[in-house]
Amino acid sequence: MAHFHRLPGPIADIWAWQHRGACRDRDSGQFFHPDGERGASRGRREREAKKVCQHCPVRAQCAAYALATREPYGVWGGFTEHERLRLLREGWSVSSSGEIDIRRLEARLTTVTAQ
Repeated sequence: MAHFHRLPGPIADIWAWQHRGACRDRDSGQFFHPDGERGASRGRREREAKKVCQHCPVRAQCAAYALATREPYGVWGGFTEHERLRLLREGWSVSSSGEIDIRRLEARLTTVTAQ
């Protein structure tokens, strides 16, 4: 006998948070670097993308997704690809409810940078 209660919900339920993202109707080029982008221009683009994330209602879900899936490109949840790599190397945790603490992650980046 199949145990249907153990099956995940519809895929739309898993991705529904993306519909509420502050980035939803923006140019994706703001969040993903073009080939060859380096230095100051990359830093400016990433800072602008992170500003969009600062007040996003789904920032925690976005960051958790990017860390859990090891998203290799772009700014997700206010973290650049390099910041996410550092967080993954240092370890990060998700609460039992699947939530992450954005402030704690930002503090961890500050601590890692200062070392």
